Amino acid sequence: MTSCEKTMTSHTSKHGAGQFNSDEIDLSKLVGILFDAKWLIVGVTFLFAVCGVAVALLSTPIYKADALIQIEQKSSGGLSSLVGEVGELFNQESTAAAEIEIIRSRMILGDTVEKFHLTTVVTPQYWPLVGKGIARLAGESNTLDVTRFELPAEAMLQSHTIRVLDSQHYQLLDQNDDVILSGMVGQLAEQQGYQLLVRGLHIEENGFEFNIAKQSKLDAIKWLKDNLSVAEKGNQTGIVELSFTGENPVLIQHILDHISQSYFLQNVKRNSAEAEKSLAFLKQHLPQIKGELDSSEDKLNNFRQENESIDLSLEAKATLDVMVKLEAQLNELTFKESEVSQRFTQDHPAYKSLLDKRQTLLKEKRRLDAQVQKLPRTQREILRMRRDVEVNQQIYIQLLNKVQELSVIKAGTVGNVRILDDAQTYAQAIKPRKSLIAVLATLLGGMLSVAFVLIKAAMNRGVESPEEIEALGLSVYASIPKSEQQASLAVRARRKNKPQAQMALLAEENPADLSIEALRGLRTSLHFAMMEAKNNVLMISGPAPGIGKSFISTNFSAVAAKSGQKVLLIDADMRKGYLQQTFGLQSDNGLSDYLSGQMELGTAIKSTGVDNVDLISRGRIPPNPSELLMHKRFTELLEWASENYELVIVDTPPVLAVTDPSIVGALAGTTLMVARFGQNTTKEIDIARQRFEQSGIEVKGIIFNAIERKSSNAYEYYNYSYASDN
Repeated sequence: MTSCEKTMTSHTSKHGAGQFNSDEIDLSKLVGILFDAKWLIVGVTFLFAVCGVAVALLSTPIYKADALIQIEQKSSGGLSSLVGEVGELFNQESTAAAEIEIIRSRMILGDTVEKFHLTTVVTPQYWPLVGKGIARLAGESNTLDVTRFELPAEAMLQSHTIRVLDSQHYQLLDQNDDVILSGMVGQLAEQQGYQLLVRGLHIEENGFEFNIAKQSKLDAIKWLKDNLSVAEKGNQTGIVELSFTGENPVLIQHILDHISQSYFLQNVKRNSAEAEKSLAFLKQHLPQIKGELDSSEDKLNNFRQENESIDLSLEAKATLDVMVKLEAQLNELTFKESEVSQRFTQDHPAYKSLLDKRQTLLKEKRRLDAQVQKLPRTQREILRMRRDVEVNQQIYIQLLNKVQELSVIKAGTVGNVRILDDAQTYAQAIKPRKSLIAVLATLLGGMLSVAFVLIKAAMNRGVESPEEIEALGLSVYASIPKSEQQASLAVRARRKNKPQAQMALLAEENPADLSIEALRGLRTSLHFAMMEAKNNVLMISGPAPGIGKSFISTNFSAVAAKSGQKVLLIDADMRKGYLQQTFGLQSDNGLSDYLSGQMELGTAIKSTGVDNVDLISRGRIPPNPSELLMHKRFTELLEWASENYELVIVDTPPVLAVTDPSIVGALAGTTLMVARFGQNTTKEIDIARQRFEQSGIEVKGIIFNAIERKSSNAYEYYNYSYASDN
């Protein structure tokens, strides 16, 4: 290596080596990696942004309708008003959570399903994914209103289609496109167990088709539940908000309005049923109480007639009043016990309290009865009869008043539910949020592209600095910048496919290219390095394919020939060699043909069209290339070439793939390996070197090929030019 190259290598790779050996995150390197991939990031981000805008525009708008219901505290009616303070123990109010579940029940939603015929599902036929959105953007409106669709049980799982012939006529088709029936708008069509009634339709063109299917009532209710939201506003406010989402703003408003109305009506019916039940109970007992009252009055009147008019003493009157009140309380407890026994067991505190109160009243009654026994017989009898009359009278009047009250309540029942806000649909769709989708898609594209670039960079263990190679104990003889012109030359050669020497040889096309200048530096370095070699045979190999060995070999042969050296280029890759393509030659009549004894050496040597450069192509692909290289004819070939040419360059296949380079290297005086920037790893290079050393071959150095100027690696080369003033 020349001092100039050593200086360049040291100067250009100090920073890169420091990054390689450091475990710390280098922000400048990360920024450089992203900057190098800026067009990829911009392209992916733009693509995602376009896709996001497309999704936002083509997605079907989803509208929302809402309503507001107030659940008021339920007033106690019926027998509950008769049970007094004990009724408060079991008069539990229905919570908002319970009412919400009632709204979402099949009892309420089932009516809505039947009202709007939701068991019949009709969908227009559009292109998959985008057809519906395109039709909407184009202003197309295709609707079909089906109020009745019945089909045989065996056809439930089959697909059916309605083809609209014109504005009034249609056909029902099965899954095989066979016509089942034909019908007219507004008329019921029946045939083969099918019934179809189309109330209205609107199409943009004749022949448009709709998919029609029948779903179960439970599936339709599930669809309602999935799109229905019911929640209490605030905590224990009794204000319940209902909302419904869907594609059709008019339909969702009608559906939600029907749900709220159905809930309101069932609530009224429920409250009216309670009053009616209580009224029936009281009317059932009124005749009995009336009969007992009449009987007690008759007994009192008969007793008075038999014993003439008898007045009670003051003491007896006081006792009578107490006894009447006591009997009234006992009768009231009887009503309470009848109501409580339906709700609780006798072990419940409320029931026990009622029984304890009854026992107290009975004890007081027995005391009064004992007191009455001290009165004269006549006084006792009339006292008892007066008591029965007054008690029955109070009970009858109380029940009669309650019957009248319940009759009024039943007639004017309004329930404890009030619709505050009727269902209304918002003008603006709630979904999709177009701007948000576009922004999120753009951010997602940017993040994914950045992540891809960083992950790719993290997984790329390729060498990016000559110092990484030198750390292995190998000298870097030349650092070859990547030539964009070489790539264009190769593409142009493949397109034209013409046998012209200048077609894809960069050294001839642009001798001032930086890559060619670097090869001139390699020529100078090898001039001194090969002075101590056993012959003038140079073998160029590498660890893996696709690293630019052919580019180095062909262009270096041209550079060496420019210095006046007579150069022989041998393509020893008899499997996949393609050196002949660079010079526009054919691969046959080459090395394999000569080594197999099918031709003479003179026939195998071809003129490349480049002054002082001859070529031996690979020849026909042999079945045993390694054995041919071990033949003495190959040794004789190199000996002859070494005597007749000033420089012999042998291009070999990758050493890690085949053993051919080890065979050739034993005969070559100098061995160089090519390593590609960002592709070959240090481990790969080291293993290739060890493979040569196992065969007793010393690798003189490395040609570091295709170096790219990146913001992330801090490797710089200077684009100097020195031309004449002519």
